[in-house]
Amino acid sequence: MELRTLRYFVAVAEELHFGRAAARLHMSQPPLSRAIRRLETDLGAVLFHRSPAGVSLTPAGTVLLQEARTLLDRADRVRVRVAAATGGATLTVGLLGDSADPDVRRLADDYRRRHPNVDVRIRETGLADPTCGLHAGLVDVALTRAPFDETGLAVRALRADPVGALLRADDPLAGRAALRLADLADRDWFTFPEGTDPLWQAYWNGGAPREGPVVRAVQECRQAVLWNGTVGMTLLAHDPGAGLTVVPLIDMEPSRAVVAWTAGDTNPLVRSFTAIAVTAYQDGTSRGRTGTHG
Repeated sequence: MELRTLRYFVAVAEELHFGRAAARLHMSQPPLSRAIRRLETDLGAVLFHRSPAGVSLTPAGTVLLQEARTLLDRADRVRVRVAAATGGATLTVGLLGDSADPDVRRLADDYRRRHPNVDVRIRETGLADPTCGLHAGLVDVALTRAPFDETGLAVRALRADPVGALLRADDPLAGRAALRLADLADRDWFTFPEGTDPLWQAYWNGGAPREGPVVRAVQECRQAVLWNGTVGMTLLAHDPGAGLTVVPLIDMEPSRAVVAWTAGDTNPLVRSFTAIAVTAYQDGTSRGRTGTHG
């Protein structure tokens, strides 16, 4: 069995859909389907129950998924150790927002335990670049939030967080149990600098053109609200600080925390980081933690 074929299998097993798995692997569906059928022939076992609604794992597929993850993880560790022995084990991570998020801390701890000899370099970026330097080639992998232009990138969802309106505590709307975007239609919103990714800008402006002060960092967002009565969006679980409050927005989709990297990047450090990130955030969700990104 080739490691590449096992990666194909794991993608299908995790997505339980050949189309989604193909998109995740940045390949077309027919060669992916052929690769899985060849794997089934080599093993002499059917790995998936196929139906028009999608696929599900057979008992044999469930066993292979566990073993494949172990093999792929071991292969990545070997590559990382070899890179460390040559002095070339460096990973640059882009971070957007508040790195005090408990899931980020858990990821840092887990990655450090797994790869103690890797030199991890952090590049924390402002709100104007949701890819944290990926498109510019400044980082290897990014912990950020969607949506943004994913051209040339691979993206995995980690967590979805409800959002709310960030208001002054004495704002007339601050006492509401919940708000709709229409309640904020006539207000100034904080906006991002010219040239900011339009998908990103549109999401944080509730899908409509807005006018208001330009901000580049979470603290600037808070200060725009505190000093000018501007409104905007933030995570519902985020502590806004003194003088401010957050009211749920019931007609906004949650904000998606994601890990992103350059499509086709075969760096084992990136693959390992992504796998550890998925596990760290899943553990955080199972414990009921929602995080504190800005």
